[in-house]
Amino acid sequence: MNTQFKKGVLELIVLLVISKEDKYGYQLVSEVGKIVDVNEGTIYPLLKRLTNDKYCETYLEQSAEGPARKYYKITLAGRVYLDILKKEWLEFSQTVNNFIKETSADDQK
Repeated sequence: MNTQFKKGVLELIVLLVISKEDKYGYQLVSEVGKIVDVNEGTIYPLLKRLTNDKYCETYLEQSAEGPARKYYKITLAGRVYLDILKKEWLEFSQTVNNFIKETSADDQK
């Protein structure tokens, strides 16, 4: 996938994932990785920024398999921001898809 496309949609995908269920970092990397190819070096700085912007918050939970894990939870401000991002993404993708269809139809003439 084009790196610039991925950068543009990654924040939306991360917020969508944690809006369904709180996740710890590795779980997020795995879940997001099912949609777009990412690594920890991409996700953790994004999570830090989302936390600093108050779109998500963290808490520690003990793990039976080792040290406590830091979980990420979407905040009310994060849900509002997520709704805005979803609306913007749907409008943007619709516009681009329509343009692609129009230009494809022009190519066939």
